[in-house]
Amino acid sequence: MTGSAGTSRRALLTAVCSAAVAVTAGGSAGPASGSALPAGRAGGRGVANHAWASYADWEQGAAEGTRTVAGARPYLAIAAAAGRVQRADPVSGRAVTWEHAVWTGPEQPLAVPSTEAVVSWNAHTPAGTWLRTEVRGTYSDGTLTPWYSLGDWASGDQDIRRASADGQGDGRSAVLTDTLAIGDPASGLRLTACRARLTLHRRAGTALTPRVHRLHLMGSDIPDRFTVPASVPATARELAVPRYSQNTHIGQYPEYDNGGEAWCSPTSSQMVVEYWGHRPAPEDLAWVDPAYADPQVCHAARATYDHTYRGCGNWPFNAAYAASHPGLQAVVTRLATLTELEGLIAAGLPVITSQSFRAEELTGAGYGTAGHLMTVVGFTADGDVIANDPSSPSNAEVRRVYRRREWENVWLRTRRYNAAGKAVGGSGGVCYLYFPAEPDERQRRALAAAGIG
Repeated sequence: MTGSAGTSRRALLTAVCSAAVAVTAGGSAGPASGSALPAGRAGGRGVANHAWASYADWEQGAAEGTRTVAGARPYLAIAAAAGRVQRADPVSGRAVTWEHAVWTGPEQPLAVPSTEAVVSWNAHTPAGTWLRTEVRGTYSDGTLTPWYSLGDWASGDQDIRRASADGQGDGRSAVLTDTLAIGDPASGLRLTACRARLTLHRRAGTALTPRVHRLHLMGSDIPDRFTVPASVPATARELAVPRYSQNTHIGQYPEYDNGGEAWCSPTSSQMVVEYWGHRPAPEDLAWVDPAYADPQVCHAARATYDHTYRGCGNWPFNAAYAASHPGLQAVVTRLATLTELEGLIAAGLPVITSQSFRAEELTGAGYGTAGHLMTVVGFTADGDVIANDPSSPSNAEVRRVYRRREWENVWLRTRRYNAAGKAVGGSGGVCYLYFPAEPDERQRRALAAAGIG
């Protein structure tokens, strides 16, 4: 149930930023945040999305050895090596030499001066290739964050250990696993722009290349709130999404966080990947113990595992796994209202959502959680939420119907009280969206209404 780890890791931000002050050059946290600008909200949503996905988008960046390849789905690739680096092979431990090329995007203003930013990517990494994603923010006082690493990633694990980077902060912001966040939003300090950087790697002496089809930036400033306004039901539809339980995998593969409650994110991701018609090939599942049910869920856990975080709940790693399947795109974003989610369901698009709650706050769940992913697949005629909740004893029990008002609040709020009565963070509408590379017109409209172009 805690596979999202969203609320727990974000609760550490203040401590991380405070500790980082001590290691900032000269012992200073930088310019005082009192010069920060007040936050704004584009269209009242509190969320800003931007994507690089077209030929023109990739051409906006500064290329050091990269090239843009045209076609129905343009992508960024290595043209020539701009440098070399050595790192240990994850299996043998022997040093491997990698060539790399670098693409640095233009500074992208955030329509919403943001307290948090998340970058997700869609890429194909053939064996012998991998990529690193980085981001640098511009503060509202005009100064810059450091270049922060958001992880080394490959769809397989034969070349590198897929991993985020711990311990990054400058005293005013920090990266916790997958999110760049302001340490003290109450100070008024915000991120007003971000610049992304991709470093593509291949084994030295080869002509291999990663292919990056999409880079997505989401900035947000969601107001602190324990409750959110109630919405009016608008959609009655249920999508035929496969149902898998994470709990049928309890104790499986300790090297990938032991199954069970730790696998809510990859289990949800696998449900939606299969909804769009993709399943692992038999050879991809040959490593799974044949005694285990639903080996594709084990495959998804291995393919999303973050060796630094030591879990499968890294948000962009899950999106990248989904988008490694042909014809799929994936982003991590926030939705502002349940109405936006209803529009996606009406267009045939399931939504993976992150939420946290006490057991008594969500009737019928039967558990409480500090962070959990489930898949919304529809709405009843009364407007209640139909979810494929992987925190269920068996596949047959995964389909749940949750009371609309309760579910809406536990998903969209940013503050809540835990079982000890302490005020802690909430998701604020975080979700994964997996959708076709060529969405139909209805899907395109629903995605646009949710801020995804």
